Amino acid sequence: MTDDVMVAIDAGLRQHIGGDRAGAHATFTALWAEIGADGDPLHRVALAHHMADVCDDPAEELEWDLRALAAADSLTDSRAQEYHSSLAVRGFYPSLHLNLGEDYRKLGDLAAAREQLALAREKLGALCEDDYAAGIRAALDGLAERLG
Repeated sequence: MTDDVMVAIDAGLRQHIGGDRAGAHATFTALWAEIGADGDPLHRVALAHHMADVCDDPAEELEWDLRALAAADSLTDSRAQEYHSSLAVRGFYPSLHLNLGEDYRKLGDLAAAREQLALAREKLGALCEDDYAAGIRAALDGLAERLG
């Protein structure tokens, strides 16, 4: 069964990847108006995670990444696996904490950034040994370097 909201989120992501950041922001804003703060946790985590990436203001980016984390906290593996059988919610957390760490770094809250970096590293065991995990590890190393 096709999940129309996830298809729409993917379309917004493709806009962003294709260089239409403003278009992606508009797409995601419209989708959030449909989904709402109490909508399906899978939709909320995916949308908020991608919305953060198209925000120019670091404080707004942080708000969206916090929404993504809150949605992940209410998401179940069974719901995630309805969308794709390989998904496990615990695998979302390294990336979510990485993004929060970067947000806090941009905002100058280095203590909070280091805390998020540590949380992300603690959760790395949830990832398989694949290109995605290697990318997350490299990004965490980059964040650690930027934090000194």
